Amino acid sequence: MVIWNMGRSHSLDKVRNIGIIAHIDAGKTTTTERMLFYTGVSHKMGEVDLGTAVMDWMEQERERGITITAATTTCFWRGHCVNIVDTPGHVDFTVEVERSLRVLDGAIGVFCGVSGVEPQSETVWRQADRYNVPRIAFVNKMDRIGADYFRVVDDVRRKFDTIVLPLQIPIGKEDNFVGVVNVINRKAYVWDLDKLGMRFSVREVPEELRERAEEMRQQVIEVLADFDESIMEKYIEGKDISEEELKKVIRRATVAGKVIPVLCGSAFKNKGIQPLLDAVVDFLPSPKDIPPMRGFNPLTGELIERRADDNEPFSGLVFKIVNDPFVGRLAYLRIYSGTIKAGSYVYNSTRDIKERVERLLRIHSNKRVDVDTMYAGDIAGVIGLKHTFTGDTLCDENKKVVFESMKFPEPVISVAVEPKTKADQEKLSLALKRMADEDPTFHVRCDVETGQTIISGMGELHLAIIVDRLRREQHVSVNVGKPQVAYKETVRRCVERQEGKFIRQTGGKGQYGHVVLRIEPLKKDERFEFVNDIHGGSIPKEFIPSIKKGVEEAMESGVLAGYPVVRVKVTLIDGSYHPVDSSDIAFKVAASIAFKEGMKKADPYLLEPIMAIEVNVPKEYLGNIVGDINARRGRVWSVEERGEQKTVKAFIPLSEMFAYATNLRSLTQGRGTYVMQFDHYEEVSKNIVGKIKGL
Repeated sequence: MVIWNMGRSHSLDKVRNIGIIAHIDAGKTTTTERMLFYTGVSHKMGEVDLGTAVMDWMEQERERGITITAATTTCFWRGHCVNIVDTPGHVDFTVEVERSLRVLDGAIGVFCGVSGVEPQSETVWRQADRYNVPRIAFVNKMDRIGADYFRVVDDVRRKFDTIVLPLQIPIGKEDNFVGVVNVINRKAYVWDLDKLGMRFSVREVPEELRERAEEMRQQVIEVLADFDESIMEKYIEGKDISEEELKKVIRRATVAGKVIPVLCGSAFKNKGIQPLLDAVVDFLPSPKDIPPMRGFNPLTGELIERRADDNEPFSGLVFKIVNDPFVGRLAYLRIYSGTIKAGSYVYNSTRDIKERVERLLRIHSNKRVDVDTMYAGDIAGVIGLKHTFTGDTLCDENKKVVFESMKFPEPVISVAVEPKTKADQEKLSLALKRMADEDPTFHVRCDVETGQTIISGMGELHLAIIVDRLRREQHVSVNVGKPQVAYKETVRRCVERQEGKFIRQTGGKGQYGHVVLRIEPLKKDERFEFVNDIHGGSIPKEFIPSIKKGVEEAMESGVLAGYPVVRVKVTLIDGSYHPVDSSDIAFKVAASIAFKEGMKKADPYLLEPIMAIEVNVPKEYLGNIVGDINARRGRVWSVEERGEQKTVKAFIPLSEMFAYATNLRSLTQGRGTYVMQFDHYEEVSKNIVGKIKGL
């Protein structure tokens, strides 16, 4: 059934597009579930542990109790429309956070009241920094033993080097946590446990907290005085400053990314969510508050801005593709300007094609509602875009613009998969293509030597989920090989001149390609650079793309152990051509020959992925853990104390980390936990190279 729009349901200044970001198990999904319950979207509280969370709708999410895919929903609070994206916390699915933050206007960073700032918290915070996303912080799990609100506030301030504004004080500790004091309006909020947190009483600040509340209020005012002259004057003159004045300046400073307001509560125990929703409305930006979206004209390259306005030309960014079993290929679109209608045509400026919008959907987790029109600031589901992918720009064909896309990390682990039956073999390639369309960090290739299908991803869990989804969603059963590390190859020295020739004479029209390349190492963060440095007409310019293509194909398999080549700069410095026999294929082959030969002379070496690992163990097991890390070629760079626990931070090669969870349980009698994420690539030591090459 289609619901025909009669116009905007909410003015643009009353729209909030926010994400929930945090480390795994900090309580993101539970916080989102409570938001949906208190705003009336859900009539029953979803629980992650029971597999009933609305936002964790995939079977794999409900079985494992973790979020795997970013889920979108809409709720309403105080006359505002709040679009929420609940993101995963596990490092294997960091792509979901990356693409969500690219299109969101604000975010809530959720922190565990016991653990504080954890490794993945730092990762998602840096991602938000990269896209200049304003944030508020919510210290969750204040009912847990060992929860310490002010320690977490200090942790956020210190690790993120930012100005934090604690706006609340917890009332009670751990099991006795009952509510919060709002230092801005000098009121206490105490929740009624018998009413699932639906009701709370507003009281005077408890006597024992009044002095602390006034001190914190003064500290907030001192910080805000730097952002507002009126606040500064009243502060100097000793005048009282109203709640509305403070909230107005907090909002301005938050939207500018200058401060981080901090609140607290316990989502699981239904405390603190309503003030958090108030903070979303009061402090996080609407689409009108953020700077205009910048792009460029694909024809002229000139800079173009698109303001959040329904009357501007239509533009939007596709940030996610999903193959839905009920509606087919579904694109998630953030609309930055103008409007889009079901049944209309849009222009994909990234790929220079027109696409038809068959249906428009407003999305609530895995449920959808058809709508006729969607507006600037909306997050829409679009059906009918057959050739559009993650990161593509959609716009008005007569007002072309291309927005910056997203950068995704390269996979670090691979496994070989083979179909179990002939029927599975026919379906496997199509199923893998669909999944690769959805997930830019999931790669598929065929090993030319063995003929095996190799799938690559961000970690063991990532690939395990892919294989499980193949079975459940695509109905394809596969056998899976042992995990393989995604090694890379690069070069140490510069080769100034390396010739490559491909000459064939067969009696008729032959083949002639001749190139001279310079090959040199690049900086660590760069994968590949190709430069045409030919002056004159020794090679016609129409053959240059083929030369670059030949180099890129040669880089797919290095000369040491057949791994992809990275961190290389290739400069075309000379060559020659034949007016009759030269062709694209001849120059492509010549470039490939030159690169392979040149790489052998450039002192090639292997790179391996290095993981940043953080292990939490009782202090009596510290020696065991450090010894084990050293035995795994790891480097311990920090040991911190958190109560009775020790936190060991180290860098360890990924090849040494398979089945680490089992080993950690054995070393700590089941009391140790760890998190791990990819950090960087390093040169493989010479005594290990032989093992990798199978010598």
